[in-house]
Formats: sequence, structure tokens, C-alpha cells
Amino acid sequence: MNFHKILKLLTRYFLLSLVLLVLLVSFLTISYRAYLQDKVMQATAIRSPNGIELLEAVDLNGVKQWILIRGCDVSNPVLLHLHGGPGAADISIARHFDGELVKHFVVVHWDQRGAGKSFNPDIPRETMNREQFVSDIKSLSELLKKRLGVPKIYLVGHSWGSEIGMLSAARYPELFHAFVGVSQVVEYDEAERISYDFVTKEAAQTGNQRALQELRAIAPPYKSRDELLMQRKWLEHFGGQSHSDLRFKDMLKIGLSSPDYSLVDGLKFFRGGDFSPSCLWEEGKDTDLFVQAPQVDIPVYFFVGKYDYNTPGALVERYVDALIAPRGKHIVFFENSGHMIPYESPQEYADALINRVLAETHSDNR
Repeated sequence: MNFHKILKLLTRYFLLSLVLLVLLVSFLTISYRAYLQDKVMQATAIRSPNGIELLEAVDLNGVKQWILIRGCDVSNPVLLHLHGGPGAADISIARHFDGELVKHFVVVHWDQRGAGKSFNPDIPRETMNREQFVSDIKSLSELLKKRLGVPKIYLVGHSWGSEIGMLSAARYPELFHAFVGVSQVVEYDEAERISYDFVTKEAAQTGNQRALQELRAIAPPYKSRDELLMQRKWLEHFGGQSHSDLRFKDMLKIGLSSPDYSLVDGLKFFRGGDFSPSCLWEEGKDTDLFVQAPQVDIPVYFFVGKYDYNTPGALVERYVDALIAPRGKHIVFFENSGHMIPYESPQEYADALINRVLAETHSDNR
């Protein structure tokens, strides 16, 4: 056997071994993920006889969208959570953070149109607008009322979810017991000015020349999403996004073990995470709740992280002062949180929802 034949044979065996190794690693990875998914399911399953645990797709204004419904007692008040982003779907991490809430509420998580499990490349981009999301909230709220036999529900919105949530609460007060704005979006231009001033000040005080150089090359109002993402990179670095040790990679690890997401859903999460903000970026720049939602006729609560410079607390306080809210308006401060209150401080977050919001509005649960 000559040298070339030997080399060809060795190459063939090497490639075959490489393919087998890849298949083995893939099998072990998928098997380990299945083990983690089962472990999470066993730890978080609703086992009470009057409980509810349901993952399903529903039609909202012609688009298939996914919801996760969980609660230890189906007769408890219903709480609809609106995730942030836009595009930051959270069905995949809901079980990790909702352990206390499901004892007191029937908690509904919804991957909004174009996000997470609900991502579909065929969704028309022209339907990805603020008004459509408010319409989807109305449709979903009415569906939940009918499905669960309740007259009203609680509406909670985080970040982007607080924007469309506040608009929905102002427009359709008959649907809701109360609204909770978590890391409330108020007004785009002023929020970005405060946020930019924070990161440039931190960069100067810490002598971070790279940050100063990159930040000086941009300034609000940002000309592109790339400029916004540059600022957000340094906002995260200087603790104005997440004040705790919680980072995106930690959320990703939690999501990868979710029994409610397939591997395909994981890919859809990333596609939706780009698709949604790309559609809503321009419209988001005209956000101004001082004008768009000056009055609300249900009780409203605003959860503010002390270290949040994504949706700055000072701006939320100004909005609350100006807001006409005859049923009551309240601010709850979270001393150890930045922008990511439900995930940085899940126990304090649950406590505020249960012992403040629910306790103070319980008489409205009729």
C-alpha cells in the first residue's frame, strides 16, 4: 500500500471519528438538557388539586401566540405579565422566578407577537407596532377573563411591557383590577439623556478611557440601534442595568433548562430578539406617556429600582406627580435592584405584588 492510499485511509477514518464524536457530544448535550428540563419540571410542577398548569398557543388578532398559565388555585386572581424588550420573551425563565407568585395568583406569561415561542418570520412587519400590541393585550385579557371566569385581571408590565401596559390600562380600565409598571418606560428622549449622563460620568470617574472614547462618539438622540446598544453595553458595565451579579448569560442558562422551550424555540428566541426591536425602534423614539397616558382610572403602582438608569427613577417620579389617577397611584422602591427587578429581587418583587398590590386592591376582586 503506497503512502497516498494510507493517507487517504487515515483521513477517512479521522473524518468518520470526528463525525461520531460530534454525534456523541450532541447526544450527550441533548440528553443532559432533557435531564435538566425534567428536573425543573419536577421541582416546579403545580400539584394542588385545584391548580392549573397550561402551555398553549392562542390566536390573537390573527397571529398564533404562546401563553403559559400557572397557579396553585385556579380561583385566585389572574395576573398577566408583559415582558420587556421588545422581544425579551420570558416563558422560558418564568418557572425559575414565579414560585411564590403562583401561590397567590394564576400567573400568565405571554411571549408577545414576534418574540420567543411566538416568533414567526411570516408575521407582517407592519403589524409590529405599539397599537397592535395594545390590541393584543386587550384580546388576551378578554380571553383570560372568559377562560378563567373572572371579571377583571391584574396587569403587570416590565420595561417595554410597562409602556404598552400603561397604555392598555389607561384605555381599557374595565379589564383590570390594577396596573403595575415595573421599571416604567415614560419618555424616550429624557430617559436616554439621563442614562447617557450616568454612563459618561461613571466612565470619567473610573478613568475608563475606552468607555469615554466610545461614548463620546455617540450621543442621544441615537442615530441607530447600534449606537443605543453601545450605550447599553456600558450601562450594563457600570451597574445601571442590573445592579446584582445577574447577567444575560445567567438568564440564558436558566432558559436552556426550561421544559417549556424546545431547541427550536431557543433559536426563535434569538431571532425574535432581533426582529422585534428592529421593527419597533423608530416608533419607540416618540414614546411620551406624559402626553399618551396622562390619566388612568384604576389603581396604579410603579416599582422602581434604586440603581435603574435604563428607565430612571427620577423620571418615573415626575410622571407619577403629573399622572391623574383618582383610584390611587403609588411608588415602591427596590433598594437592591437596577432595571431587572423581577429577576434581581424576586422575593421582594413577589412580596410587593402580594402584600401591597393584592392586599390593597383585594376589595376590587369581584
